[in-house]
Amino acid sequence: MVDDDTWSGALHRLWQAASRAEEVATLADDVYAPLLTTPGVHLVVGTRWDEDSTLRYMKALGADGDAPVIIAATRSMPGAAVREPDGEPVVTRGPADELDDAAWPEAAFLRQSPGASVVACTFRLDRSGWAGLSVAVDASADTEGVARRVAQAVDVIVACHTGILQRGREARRGADDALLAEASLQMDSSLDVEDTLRRVARIAVPAVADGCLVHLLRKDGPEFVAATHVAVQQQRALEEAGRDDPWLAALLAQRDDGDQALFLSGAALDGSPFAGPGPAGDGRHPTVVSVSTLHARGRVVGSITFVYQRPENRLPDSAFLDSLATRAALAIDNALLYELRRHAVLSLQEHLLPSQLPAAAGWDLSASYEVGDPMLDVGGDFYDAVPRPDGSIALLIGDVCGRGAEAAALTGLARHTLRTLLEEGTDPGTALSRLNRALRQEGASRFLTAVVVTMAPRADGTVLLTTCSAGHPRPLVLRADGSIGEVVSGGLLLGILDDVSYESHEDALAPGDTLVLFTDGLTESREADGTYFESVLPGRLSALRGSDAAHVAESLARQARTFRASGQDDIALLVARWNGITPSDGLLPLEALLEQAALR
Repeated sequence: MVDDDTWSGALHRLWQAASRAEEVATLADDVYAPLLTTPGVHLVVGTRWDEDSTLRYMKALGADGDAPVIIAATRSMPGAAVREPDGEPVVTRGPADELDDAAWPEAAFLRQSPGASVVACTFRLDRSGWAGLSVAVDASADTEGVARRVAQAVDVIVACHTGILQRGREARRGADDALLAEASLQMDSSLDVEDTLRRVARIAVPAVADGCLVHLLRKDGPEFVAATHVAVQQQRALEEAGRDDPWLAALLAQRDDGDQALFLSGAALDGSPFAGPGPAGDGRHPTVVSVSTLHARGRVVGSITFVYQRPENRLPDSAFLDSLATRAALAIDNALLYELRRHAVLSLQEHLLPSQLPAAAGWDLSASYEVGDPMLDVGGDFYDAVPRPDGSIALLIGDVCGRGAEAAALTGLARHTLRTLLEEGTDPGTALSRLNRALRQEGASRFLTAVVVTMAPRADGTVLLTTCSAGHPRPLVLRADGSIGEVVSGGLLLGILDDVSYESHEDALAPGDTLVLFTDGLTESREADGTYFESVLPGRLSALRGSDAAHVAESLARQARTFRASGQDDIALLVARWNGITPSDGLLPLEALLEQAALR
């Protein structure tokens, strides 16, 4: 016999067990055993029902310690809905033989005690289901006392179940928050559009869903961009559905900016690629599909479609999907805006540089430009090659301090000013002085460096170099024998003082020699240990002996980019290789050079 104190202790132990349990079903023994020790009680049966009156499980425990267990295969029980409590728990008392088998599947157990009566309580567990706790008693039982204990047990079970659900929600909320934080980090770590879209799909599977489709919204409708699935074979089918399925395209086209996550299942998926066996289903669970609109900064950028092959209680809620969609939309929009900006900057950068270099007999001219700033502000490096009236060619290269719109404006002013003056035959020193005067008159707040070299072939087959520099790195000469020379030059930066004159220095090129002009982005590229590319440049250039101008320019730019662990300055190179003039060439095709200059 169990007295009230012992029964109270049993309920207390039930509370303790509930603090460790993840489901109420695991607490059955903590309830059944104390009830069975109550005088006159021979059998205890518990049932658990889903909202649609589908029996989830049934367990019975007898007074002799025998514990038969039945796990129902989620079968619907006709008539069971008549027992569903509308609000407060419903207590039933009466002979076991009078129980309706349709509403009481546990009756088969309760009748094992001949002549037994039943004390049962049917109660609501939560919004998704209800339960029953029934005992079989003989004539010696105090039915009032038994009913009281059953009611107490039910109160504890409901409270324990509520606590278990709350802990589950808190755990899931914590897991969701961690997933959202990780998703944000992963998606925000790339500004490449395609990589960002792939990251969105990979993060979601399998943590959120079994499959994922990502579409961007284009002018002519949704465009498939990424898909992933836990099963490779199903991923291929999912990709095909994302690209070509008209049902899915029509669904995505209807989504608006304010739409929350839309869940579809059952008949709502008829005609879709997700109905029955196909890209989304293998028959393990009914397929559920959710569609979330990706909207950022007041506009729709696309949609993300999740495919689920899991029980309903493992589906994410709308709030989580909306939060994930918001993060994904911002990451995708950032990548799209970055891509647009990159194209705009590169286009502007191209317009600040010559579209092509002039062709001249005896000369091999080439250039290379590497954008160094990952934020892709317009750089201030510029270069050009200008045919002159006397048959010579002028090379110019410069670097405006800083980046951005103001730097771009000064870049255009500097390049076109120097080009115009040099085309008219102005000597390099005078051209730089007049550019300096123009900068001062414009009130430019930035300074710039530049170097101008005129190259005039001479009758002996060599070339006279006349160099004038305004604070720019000295050009290098790669001699035909592989030795490296430095062109002497020096002068004050442009845009600092009002009246500045620049001196010219002369040098010579022999056939096979190569002149290399560059901006400081090349020499100031720095390795992780602090070594500057400037220290290895002579050796790297010497190793390019015999190469054409294009290979020299591209190779040095590529080597500097690979070399540097720090430094974000642009790299501009202008390379001129003197091959010499054959007798059939004459001196220089002056008319052709002037014609090229006029066309430009």
